[in-house]
Amino acid sequence: MEVYRTDFDSKRKDDGSPVTLADTAAEAMILPGLRALTPDIPVVSEEEHSAGNSPEAVANRFWLVDPLDGTREFLKRNDEFTVNIGLVEDNIPIFGVLYAPALNLMYAGTLHGGATLIEGDKAERAISCRMPPEDGLDVLVSRSHSINERLEKYLGHETVRNRMPQGSALKFGRLAEGVADIYPRFGPTCEWDTGAGHAIVLAAGGSLTQMDGSTFNYGKKPKFLNPGFVAFGRR
Repeated sequence: MEVYRTDFDSKRKDDGSPVTLADTAAEAMILPGLRALTPDIPVVSEEEHSAGNSPEAVANRFWLVDPLDGTREFLKRNDEFTVNIGLVEDNIPIFGVLYAPALNLMYAGTLHGGATLIEGDKAERAISCRMPPEDGLDVLVSRSHSINERLEKYLGHETVRNRMPQGSALKFGRLAEGVADIYPRFGPTCEWDTGAGHAIVLAAGGSLTQMDGSTFNYGKKPKFLNPGFVAFGRR
């Protein structure tokens, strides 16, 4: 947030995505804390990975960290960016924390312990995915790509009540708290983009699959790239 309040600059990584001082500063705070807390669990983090410093082996349990998800939203100053920290075990995300510092929202969830939300100074409260309304689905879409050909084809047989543009991994939080019903994603993502949010959606009673309905797994070395996916509330 200190960087966000300044006239900050950004650079381009090798993959063309933007990076700011906030990305690297957040990572420099998060990773030492995680490694001190769980020294035996490897950490895969976006900026370290981009610099070629990912662990050679992640075994059956590892952390996924995106120190600033939604850098484009950060650059646009629309407040819709998050910090994502997720724990994967046996290819499934079992714990996640999703924090939106500009909005002061903290989502969290464990696979068998449920999901919660802290809004500002309010008390932590339990959240859960909802059953779809009878009059149609509320669909979470990218703020940058709310309408595209693949999305239209996918939604062609559904009754859509609203399209809800939302930046970054906040879409997972919105789904988990029961304000939307489905989040289809066709564009490229990496595991650190989805691990924390996926865990929270599962904890809230939702699900996430590949486009064909097959299982969405983690630990896809060496690039940790994801296929397209659909996250659902209750079905």
